[in-house]
Amino acid sequence: MKFTDGFWQLRPGVTALYAQEVRAIEQRGDSLVITAPTKKIESRGDTLNRPVLTVTLNSPLPGVIGVKVEHFQGGHDRLGFDLVGAAEGSGEIEITEAGATLTSGSLTARVTPGAPWNLTFESGGRVLTSSGHKSVGYMQLAPDAQVDGGPIGNARMSTPGGPATTYMHEQLSLGVGEYVYGLGERFGPLIKNGQTVDVWNADGGTSSEQAYKNVPFYLTNRGYGVLVDHPGHVSFEVGSETVERVQFSTPGESIQYYVIDGEGTPKGVLERYTALTGRPATVPAWSYGLWLSTSFTTDYDEATVTGFIEGMAERDIPLSVFHFDCFWMREFNWCDFEWDPAVFPDPEGMLARLHERDLRVCVWINPYIGQRSPLFAEAKDAGYLVTNPDGSVWQWDLWQAGMGLVDFTNPDATAWYQGKLRALIDQGVDAFKTDFGERIPLGVDYFDGSDPEPMHNWYTQLYNKAVFEVLEEARGKGEAVLFARSATTGGQQMPVHWGGDNTSSYESMAESLRGGLSLAFSGFGYWSHDIGGFEGKPDSGVFKRWAAFGLLSSHSRLHGSSSYRVPWIFDEGDEAPGQSAVEVTRAFTKLKLRLMPYLYAAGAEAAASGTPVMRPMQLEFPGDPAVDHLDRQYLLGPDLLVAPVFSATGEVTFYLPHGTWTNWFTGEQVAGGAWRTETHGFDTVPLYVREGAVLPIGARDDRADYDYLDGLTLEVYPGGGDREVTVTAPDGTTAVYRVERTEGSVRVSSDATAPFSVRLRGRDAVAAADGVAQLSLVE
Repeated sequence: MKFTDGFWQLRPGVTALYAQEVRAIEQRGDSLVITAPTKKIESRGDTLNRPVLTVTLNSPLPGVIGVKVEHFQGGHDRLGFDLVGAAEGSGEIEITEAGATLTSGSLTARVTPGAPWNLTFESGGRVLTSSGHKSVGYMQLAPDAQVDGGPIGNARMSTPGGPATTYMHEQLSLGVGEYVYGLGERFGPLIKNGQTVDVWNADGGTSSEQAYKNVPFYLTNRGYGVLVDHPGHVSFEVGSETVERVQFSTPGESIQYYVIDGEGTPKGVLERYTALTGRPATVPAWSYGLWLSTSFTTDYDEATVTGFIEGMAERDIPLSVFHFDCFWMREFNWCDFEWDPAVFPDPEGMLARLHERDLRVCVWINPYIGQRSPLFAEAKDAGYLVTNPDGSVWQWDLWQAGMGLVDFTNPDATAWYQGKLRALIDQGVDAFKTDFGERIPLGVDYFDGSDPEPMHNWYTQLYNKAVFEVLEEARGKGEAVLFARSATTGGQQMPVHWGGDNTSSYESMAESLRGGLSLAFSGFGYWSHDIGGFEGKPDSGVFKRWAAFGLLSSHSRLHGSSSYRVPWIFDEGDEAPGQSAVEVTRAFTKLKLRLMPYLYAAGAEAAASGTPVMRPMQLEFPGDPAVDHLDRQYLLGPDLLVAPVFSATGEVTFYLPHGTWTNWFTGEQVAGGAWRTETHGFDTVPLYVREGAVLPIGARDDRADYDYLDGLTLEVYPGGGDREVTVTAPDGTTAVYRVERTEGSVRVSSDATAPFSVRLRGRDAVAAADGVAQLSLVE
């Protein structure tokens, strides 16, 4: 949201009051409180008839400093995010004649008395960012102010639009060469500099500026991040309105944000950010396998489902999960949580038969109750639906005719909704696709009196939490998994999330990856996308390229809108060996399953530290300026570089950072620090192993949840020093393998009871004897 007209003027209808000086500094408990008049005080008379801003600094965690700026403090407390890791007393305050500091771990906030206003954030002897003259602003808008109020005025919200009358904004400095990443799952340019970003959940597909997963958190390549603690509308001007600064504004009389120090690394930022807002949960091993869906509006019944599953088995394509999309329920009844008896007359028997095939089952749900559903009247009578101010149920016809919205601020409504899910779990359902949650109206009343403006984005957190809790209760921690579309800050605690409605094109495949990388920068550990694209039917080339990309993602699902995604429908029968959709899907599925010991360890790292499974290049190579703009490649875990092919010709250009890289498919060793252009058939992609890597490779390629320690092979790649590799099986059994390198040999040892082998790339595997394998580097 822009308030100014260039550098010198305000937009018509805008009145701006800025923090002009630090007039007083005092310590109140663990907080540093600053009085900041909106005029430099030159006489006692200047203290009268003058708004004053109160700025409070504190620390919820070491290395994290919070800043709250307030005009009027007499209003109701605002809804903030659930900062599960926050604790009191993390900072140390010092006040002297030269000013004041609040130091928390590696981060120091320094405020200097007098004019102009100046607040800096420092770490390691350098300034990370600062709030200077005209940074802290209290903006008043006339009814006819020429300001774009952002997406809150969207007519689809069925409420009057327009901006609020007052806003608070902060501006933090951007250095030369400083780039901004994150702000949720956004499908435009990965670097956010120059963009206006409105944090407001919307069902806008992957080809628009809107986003399903809006997160008011960004990090930069200077090694720090910023979280704005407001679940509602936050507008970011990222080097746009003021090109030397990031501006963020929220409606009302106050703004709260946190500066998070990563001690020079973006990984460090994510570690502290997820410590504050919640770590990604561990997900079950079976969820990493291939998911197959009915697709959305296609025709299907149990015979169709069985045919697909048997077709996959006949073609030796291992399947882990079968997903039933919306029409498992009767039309117009979403959600009533009842199988359509005309299509699925024996759901319990069908689910049992699927389980006999060693498959997990996922079903689609949403938080809406269509008027035709018998549950609508039940929920209405019990007061379980969001209401209009006059007490009537809020309804509309967009999506489901006459639908209402479950009020998850009501504990009884939440328990009622969860009860419906428990019945499905008892039938044999293993996971839920928690769709929608973005179209949340304004101008409504919630059971607990919540303000509908912040509830627009926060609603999805309550919805997904309600579902995730039921799965954890039934399956246990580490065994619950969602397939969620909408999210906000903290949503990473309830994985997995997928990228929403894309289209069947190379361009949409690339924009999907940009969204996933942006979400990874926002604290989310796992991510998926619809292989082949959702809207439209992909041509054979798009499907095969997307299959490779999808199966080199943390989670992999075949799903479409009006057409199926079983691979054989994309084959003509005249493909060259290895180039058919069936063969490509089989090869990359089996590759992923053999990589499960490695991928499961990457998931454990996500749960422990917040480092995502799919890693933007900037996260792993922060010291290499060549990676700053890269958005068409990523690391899968710490050691595998993936560059999906986004062209019909098979040509792909990508960058290898410094070091020696090994081509997974050919074994060719390549010097990094350079760009490469390669042309690939459908059966390969640029997949390179990092220097010094030791990859744990499983013995099975038929399922995701096997004993990774049984028959494990450790593949040792050139370069690097000594390291330890930890492998954890799905049952929790763990083994540590110590890799010691000398000039002429590699020694691998372990106390593991299960036998293992070690292989140098391009050589035969050597079985360990008495827990030790010694390999010569000399051929």
